[in-house]
Amino acid sequence: MTTLLVIAKEPVPGRVKTRLTPPFTPEEAAALAEASLTDTLHTVAATPADRRVLVLAGEPGPWLPPGFEVVRQCAGGLDERLAHAFAQSEGPTLLIGMDTPQVTPELLTVDFADCDAYFGPAEDGGFWALGLSHPDPELLRGVPMSTPTTGAVQRGRLMAAGLRVRDLPRLRDVDTAADAEAVAGLVPRGTFAAQLARLSAGGRPNSQGARGTARPAPTHPHPTTNPIR
Repeated sequence: MTTLLVIAKEPVPGRVKTRLTPPFTPEEAAALAEASLTDTLHTVAATPADRRVLVLAGEPGPWLPPGFEVVRQCAGGLDERLAHAFAQSEGPTLLIGMDTPQVTPELLTVDFADCDAYFGPAEDGGFWALGLSHPDPELLRGVPMSTPTTGAVQRGRLMAAGLRVRDLPRLRDVDTAADAEAVAGLVPRGTFAAQLARLSAGGRPNSQGARGTARPAPTHPHPTTNPIR
């Protein structure tokens, strides 16, 4: 029985994709987050699996396609929330985040016949996918998150446990405006690319923050919101 997990946040302005602000407003950043989540969920829906589970912080919306179970994220740090996500499954399981709308069913169709784990590194040093043939939450707990070495530490944890690890392709997460442009170029017909094109039309922001109409930058910092880093 194969399970696909998606760990995500409800796309609420000011709570998701805060590193896109500036140049985008919190509302625009949330619209991009929703588009990325939409593409991700529809890809998961098209991938062969016995279970599809959305591990969600917040409330589901019209962007959720049919066929998904919804599980609430637990409290605590990201390592605890990832561990809790894996605790929802007993058989072969692949977990991804909501930041890689360029994923395809081919990338997500994994076979644990000759390995114990799958690891998908992200360009920012985190990871976009983690698969375990026998989910063990302890493999996640205590891994330092949101650092440039998060992925290396997590992969090292798998190796130290004696698991046979198969690597997936390195992908780019959407965290910044430059990331958004690069990823949209990989999937130009997706919901994410269409949303970015709408926001970028008529003087909307580009990766350098330029706009046709100036808007003052916020005066307060925003935390990183990458779900698997």
